[in-house]
Amino acid sequence: MKTNIKLRTLMFPLFWVKFTQIRTIYMQHTSEQYDDIITSCRDLFSKKMKDYGSAWRILRLPSLTDQIYIKAQRIRSLQENEVRKVDEGEKTEFIGIINYAIMALIQLEKGVAQEPDLSSEETISLYNKHVGVTKSLMEKKNHDYGEAWRDMRISSLTDLIIQKLLRVKQIEDNKGKTLVSEGIEANYQDIINYSVFALIHMNESYD
Repeated sequence: MKTNIKLRTLMFPLFWVKFTQIRTIYMQHTSEQYDDIITSCRDLFSKKMKDYGSAWRILRLPSLTDQIYIKAQRIRSLQENEVRKVDEGEKTEFIGIINYAIMALIQLEKGVAQEPDLSSEETISLYNKHVGVTKSLMEKKNHDYGEAWRDMRISSLTDLIIQKLLRVKQIEDNKGKTLVSEGIEANYQDIINYSVFALIHMNESYD
């Protein structure tokens, strides 16, 4: 009996070390997948900047929120409907959500402009800054929750995005004031991270 207790006592630290190593590997893989998704989103964002400049700088936050909401609702419709009349899939919409949410974070920092006022270089620098902060938040939550998002369906992530958007709409209607809840910035960051998770799932299903 004592021998068994000693064995279990010795084995538990070994098991924990192994578990920690495996979790670290998975989290590193998530970090790499996250960067790949963001690279694709940033490339598209950069190309659109060359075409249109920073015309989006005149958009007020509710306008950006509404754009994201339309995209999220379209994803939900695509998930529920078998017939599609427009040849654009969920992946395109998730990428759009990420880029619009990053625009919103930049607007929160810089304020709304009366006319386009950012160069491509300045915009991409701000883009990278907010991606860095948002990814750091993801890594902290991923550490605490142990990659729980990998067990979630894309449809569930979509619903969470819509829920976050409804919260943002309510906060905007309240003139940005909250009593006990997190603010608009944190909700946009979560929307970005949920969208990245959905795209990771989609990429893995294509492999």
